Parts: sequence; C-alpha cells; structure tokens
Amino acid sequence: MALDVGGELVATHELLMDLTDNSGTLGYLQRFYHLKLGSSSRDRRHLPSMVGKIKEMQAFFGLKETGHLDPQTLAVMKKDRCGVPDVDNFSLYPNRPKWKNLTVTYRIAKYTSDLRKEEVENSLHMALKIWSDAAPLRFVRVESGKADIIISFVSRGHGDFFPFDGPKGVLAHAFEPGTDIGGDVHFDDDEIWTMGYQKPVAASVRKVLKLDGLLGSFSGYNLFTVAAHELGHSLGLAHSRDPSALMYPNYKYFDAAKYTLPKDDTLGIQSLYGKHTKTQETRPIPRRCHPDFSVDAVAIVGHELLFFKNSYVWLRMIWRSYWNRLKEGFINTYLPSITSPVDAAYNIPARGVAYIFTGPKYWMVQNLKMKSYSGSIYEYGFPLIVKEIDAAVHISEYRKTYFFTGDVYYRYDEARSMMDRGFPRKIQTDWPGIVGRVDAAFELAGTVHVFSGSKAYGFNYRQGRVVYVVRANAWLGC
Repeated sequence: MALDVGGELVATHELLMDLTDNSGTLGYLQRFYHLKLGSSSRDRRHLPSMVGKIKEMQAFFGLKETGHLDPQTLAVMKKDRCGVPDVDNFSLYPNRPKWKNLTVTYRIAKYTSDLRKEEVENSLHMALKIWSDAAPLRFVRVESGKADIIISFVSRGHGDFFPFDGPKGVLAHAFEPGTDIGGDVHFDDDEIWTMGYQKPVAASVRKVLKLDGLLGSFSGYNLFTVAAHELGHSLGLAHSRDPSALMYPNYKYFDAAKYTLPKDDTLGIQSLYGKHTKTQETRPIPRRCHPDFSVDAVAIVGHELLFFKNSYVWLRMIWRSYWNRLKEGFINTYLPSITSPVDAAYNIPARGVAYIFTGPKYWMVQNLKMKSYSGSIYEYGFPLIVKEIDAAVHISEYRKTYFFTGDVYYRYDEARSMMDRGFPRKIQTDWPGIVGRVDAAFELAGTVHVFSGSKAYGFNYRQGRVVYVVRANAWLGC
C-alpha cells in the first residue's frame, strides 16, 4: 500500500516499520527536528510529518531530499553530535538572544575525572579565546557564586529535561544567552574527554576503560573541540549547515594549537557583537570615479539603490526628482548587522525585503539602520562546493531569483522556496553579450542591469539580449 505525500510515492508500511523499529532514528527526528507524534508512532496519520522531518533533516545536511531512510541519511543520523536541535535557529529572529554586556562571566561547577582540573580549565580558556579573538568579548572565570555561563560535566538525567544518552551519540548541549539556565553548558560525563586527538572505540570498550580508570591512547573526544562549539551556542549562535563551520552539529576533531575560526562562524559572532578592535578593517574609501571602478553588489532597500564596494556603500534615491541625491558611508553605518564586505544582494519588491550576502551567510534587511536576521546560503539548496555568491537578482515578473557564481548561475523559485531543476547553467549561454564575471545585478523598469568589472550592461530579459553598455560608475554620477 502506498500514499502520495508531497508529490512522491512513499511506501507507508515500510517507512513506518523502519522508523518505529529503530527508536534511535525516531528519537533523532523528535529531538533535533521536533517531530511530534501521538500515542502510537505506527499510526499512518503521522506519515506526512515523518516524511517532512526526514526531508528537513536531509536538506540541513545537504543530502538528497528523498524522504526515505536511505543509507546516507542513516549514516549521518549515527554520527556523534551536539544535543542542540538543528531547527532552533534563534539567530534568525529580530530579537535574537545575546549577552547585553561584552564582559561575560563563567564558572566550572563540576569537573570530569577524565582530565586534571588545569587541563579542563585550559581547554575551556582556549575555546573561549576562539570567540574573543573574533569579537569584542571578554571572558572572566569566577570561582563561586553567580556567573553568566555555568559549565558542568554530568550524565543521563541531570535536571534540565534534556537527559544524555550515555556513551557516544549526544556529546554535550548548551543554552542560548538568558537568565537562569541561559548560557549554561553541559558535557556528557559518560564520554571520555581528552586534550588531544583520540580515536573513539566501541561503547562497551570505552565503558570498561572508564570503569577501570584506563583512558587509553585511542579513545575519547577532544574537549576543546566540543567546548568551542557549545560556547558558540552560549553566545547566541545556532547550528550551521556549512560542514567546515565550527557550529556544524556533527563532531569533528580540531587541533586547538592550529585552529582558527572559519568565516561562517566569524560572520555569525560579529553580526551579534561586532568586530574585535584588533580585526577592524582600515580600508581606504574607494574612488568611485576612477576609470577602473567596479562594484561588489547592488540592491534596492526601500526607495534607495545601494552600491557596495569593499566596506563602503553609496545610496541613490530611485525617485526621479531625487535621482542625483547621493549619500555614502561605511556599510555598518546603514546596515549595522553587516560588518564585512558584501558579495551579492537582491531585493523582492513584493515582500519589501532585501537579501545581503557575505561569504556563506545572508542577512534579510527590511529597513536601513535596523538590525537584520541572518541565515545560511545552504538554506537555498546550494551544493556545498558553493562557498559564496558573486551576484544575485530577482525578476518579479517570473518570481525567480538568479544567483551567479563563477561561470554558472542558479535559478531559485521564491514561490516554492527551492532551486529549479536543470541548474546550474552556463552564464555565457543564457546571458549572451555579457563579458567577464558577473559582479552585481539588479532589476529596474523591466531591465536587468548587470555589472562586470568596470562595465555595466543593460540586459533585456524578455528578448535575451544586451541593450546598452556603460561605465559601471556612471550609476554613481561619474
């Protein structure tokens, strides 16, 4: 017997049996993707929810969205990981939690017996330093009393309604900034915690080793690695879909002596707390009327055209009576959440929003000088080989957004919130007449204006041809 769910034919009996016979799989979807079931998990009425959650999980990890428990999906579900749900992306909300003060206190309430106290303290110090090197944060350890972040090594049920599962599986969890339990970090003390790289072994072997007090040179999990990730949650970051990011939910060993914070995590923490004074960029103001001037991105926010270059932006009113009025300044003057150069941008007039891309992240902007929401480019369905976007433009008539990266482009259906099939395609094939890499693009009055190097092209998307070529800085009054 089969049931049509979301346009796919799904074998209901087989899927229900697979899910309910594997309590770990069902528990994974319930814990990390908020799958809600009634009294009987084998009730076929739950199938659409189950399939939907499997697809959601597959989308998060960049897997093919089959809705089935295929080997690749099951393999990811079996990996050791953080206990924070993947769908609790609190950083997307306008009032996302963060510490009000840049000085954050922490206290180690309970140590693990696997390491000496000074080893635990050093690992946590190095983990915190990863974040304070990127943002203007200062961490102070207190010996007793209240602290913003309380750190404990505990096992099984420990009073927060999120019990640990014993060896392997969930290694630790943390809570977003706030009062009471907010910001606290809990490590599963049924794991073996180490200072260096140790290859995990079977749970039964680890259990014997731990009971005997013999850690061995081949077992355990690196405390710095897990602590750095969990403290990211304590500071207000959610999980990242980028496998190279520290905030990716699955465990991967990092060497504290050589580790530097990836771009995805750096952008995330700086969007909350700003840049560290040591890392503030002091780039000169670009000369807009220089013959070789080019732009990085263009978008419309409200009634103004924004032209981005390095850390700078020019704003031009699109109302005809104010066309020659030009404002300028550093990007974070007008978009306070964005502290890095912009790679691409596009706006959707019908929604009154613009999307600003920098590296693997994007910001959704509704008004200038207001805090923006952030997200990951992988939410759009880009393959993991795409690390940043060169340019983007939305064509309202088609309700499609076009993303340019390298010599190819992707087409995204905004109505269905998914990439169109058959992409990427070659830019040269479908956008004839445009020479060189696409740096920026925007649509206005039925024409897509494409910027490439020092030139700007007017492209009639209905006719599929270039209708004008001018200097890029002609748009800035040069």
